[in-house]
Amino acid sequence: MALPLAFFAVFFAYPVVSIVGRGLRTADGWQLGALTQVLGRPDILRVLWFTLWQALASTGLTLLIALPGAYVFARFSFPGKQVLRAAVTVPFVLPTVVAGTAFLALLGRGGLLDQLWGVRLDTTVWAILLAHVFFNYAVVVRTVGGLWAQLDPRQEEAARVLGASRFAAWRRVTLPALAPAVAAAALMVFLFTFTSFGVIQILGGPGFSTLEVEIYRQTAELLQLPTAAILTLVQLVAVGAVLGVHAWTVRRREGALRLVDPSTTARRPRGAGQWALLCGVLASVALLLFLPLAVLVERSLDTPGGQGFAYYRALTSVDASGTFLVAPLEAVWNSVRYAVVAAVIALVIGGLAAAALTRRAGRFARGFDALLMLPLGVSAVTVGFGFLITLDKPPLDLRSSWVLVPLAQALVGVPFVVRTMLPVLRAVDGRLREAAAVLGASPLRVFREVDLALVRRALLVAAGFAFAVSLGEFGATVFIARPGNPTLPVAVARLLSRPGDLTYGEAMALSTVLMIVCALSLLLLERIRTDRSGEF
Repeated sequence: MALPLAFFAVFFAYPVVSIVGRGLRTADGWQLGALTQVLGRPDILRVLWFTLWQALASTGLTLLIALPGAYVFARFSFPGKQVLRAAVTVPFVLPTVVAGTAFLALLGRGGLLDQLWGVRLDTTVWAILLAHVFFNYAVVVRTVGGLWAQLDPRQEEAARVLGASRFAAWRRVTLPALAPAVAAAALMVFLFTFTSFGVIQILGGPGFSTLEVEIYRQTAELLQLPTAAILTLVQLVAVGAVLGVHAWTVRRREGALRLVDPSTTARRPRGAGQWALLCGVLASVALLLFLPLAVLVERSLDTPGGQGFAYYRALTSVDASGTFLVAPLEAVWNSVRYAVVAAVIALVIGGLAAAALTRRAGRFARGFDALLMLPLGVSAVTVGFGFLITLDKPPLDLRSSWVLVPLAQALVGVPFVVRTMLPVLRAVDGRLREAAAVLGASPLRVFREVDLALVRRALLVAAGFAFAVSLGEFGATVFIARPGNPTLPVAVARLLSRPGDLTYGEAMALSTVLMIVCALSLLLLERIRTDRSGEF
């Protein structure tokens, strides 16, 4: 636990505490009386209530739509499965401003629904909920599906032989085994929707505001740092409470499972019911995930002179306005480089943390588990500003160093590594470790040849998540990325902030490039994972 604790103390707790302290402390001392004043305001209470109920609704809707997809990807074998599994992760890494614009083209004035049926969903909560499902579908599919594919189907078949119905066998055998992974996926979806920012800003309109939006408004627009600090504390307390309940309940449900080679559990669908389920999942993926992406691609090719690649060619040159010190297309290399370093950091920190949690229990371990998830529930505005005001003195003067960006991105990647690896590590039968130790293996060799061999698939899934999250991270990166080394999301945001059809088209083209880079990276990961499947 030493290295993960040190990492979070220096790069998370210290910056967040410092920025909150500056907001609550003045020359006259601590302004704690402002806490009751801010929380008693009707407008703040409305923000708190909307933040909570929309996050719960988004989580429930995402699980309802994505769990069938997790089953299909885990248990069915069909042409194009690897490509499709990589493709469903692409929405997760797109900048929210880009995806929100694509949804606006579908659901807003003059959009597809408006043209076909005269229906508009922009500035309604339904647009927000659907966009949240769009972003978080891959979290459920990859987190739950990754474990589901490794569960031995013979356990459920044995229950069927003993007289249980198909549903009863699934409910009593498979569902309890999947409970930790489902809870982990639900937790991540809840945290992402609880701190939703870009989706609310673009699709919600002025009538909807989450805590994250209100923190940004109080900080950047109204310059009310004390109010923003109080809201940040509220966000921390709420997220900490959710994480505490999650750590307590999940630990009680986890146990040893029989894990098998995932390539042996997938088969072609049988019967009309399974084919209908496969078709239904593919249809929902096409409508909810791929249709907005298709709109994105279409807009990147829709030039004043007709369909063409003029916007893409414009990305290769530096504009005269001085918005970019380098050609926007160079942001591709910056993003990939930062994401690789961030993924390595997240794998080391998250892997050590997951291994430690596997071997420890009790309140300290549950508190440590909750600490690892806090970056998902803290305002990115707070983290970004905190980095700037704290990491500016030796021996941690990192403001001019490129490593500051992957460090911030790794903070968001570590929770995904832990949540992906922990259920599988805890599912490893402890008797395998004991047998290896009895035969003379050292603790390091036991971990390498027992644990690591069984969780290699989960490790690759975690690497893919960490890389994808880092590739699309925007909230903290926008404050600390240097002008000459922007990432893809930062470059897209800069283009969208400027008026004109040319810059808007360039933003759509650069977003399409981001989508393609992510899809190719995830497809490569799928290929590596499949090539090594025989090692389990």
